[in-house]
Amino acid sequence: MSTHNPTPQQLRIDFVSDVSCPWCAVGLGSLEQALERVSPDIEVELHFQPFELNPDMPREGQDSVEHLVEKYGISEDQVRANGERIRERGAKVGFDFSLDRRKRVWNTFDAHRLLHWAELEDVAKQRQLKKALFKAYFTDGLNPSDADLLIRLAGEAGLDTARAREILAGDAYAAETRAREHMYTGAGIHSVPAIIIDNKHLISGGQPAEIFERALRQIAGAAPQQTAQA
Repeated sequence: MSTHNPTPQQLRIDFVSDVSCPWCAVGLGSLEQALERVSPDIEVELHFQPFELNPDMPREGQDSVEHLVEKYGISEDQVRANGERIRERGAKVGFDFSLDRRKRVWNTFDAHRLLHWAELEDVAKQRQLKKALFKAYFTDGLNPSDADLLIRLAGEAGLDTARAREILAGDAYAAETRAREHMYTGAGIHSVPAIIIDNKHLISGGQPAEIFERALRQIAGAAPQQTAQA
């Protein structure tokens, strides 16, 4: 039986993303589908790394349609058409985009500070917090820069709310988060999601689950068995 059930391959994935990036929510949903498909042959330790789409976004945020029109030089109709395409992709991976609720774009730096701390505590709780932040922003239309929301989501992910409040009240993990951001942009990552497998293989964008599955199997050396069975 041991020959039939070899030791699973271990991989590390660093998922570089922003909590206000819709394609990052799609990409995570696709990646999680792929992880289910490769289990138990491949075990993955998933880490979330910071990237800010709008690092200079002021505290009060900006109207989301106005922001996208300005940033990408497209019309309001194009913004809505793009939103619909993202909504459809989200539905395929079980993620609900409520476009009518997401009225504003916010600064996400505090969310990244909290995610940095969560990673130090427990990568499984960091993943829960990341998914809760995506849902809060894209499904519920909430403000991911709001301290009370961040503290609540941290608690729901099983993290210490008193420590979360302390972190947000000061500048804990600000330097570390900035350093991580600069490390990834310095390595040439200027759009997200960027999925880095074992520190050397990069997959860019919210790819379908099949793309992630194939890459994981190839990197883990599990692809030959799969093709042999096909």
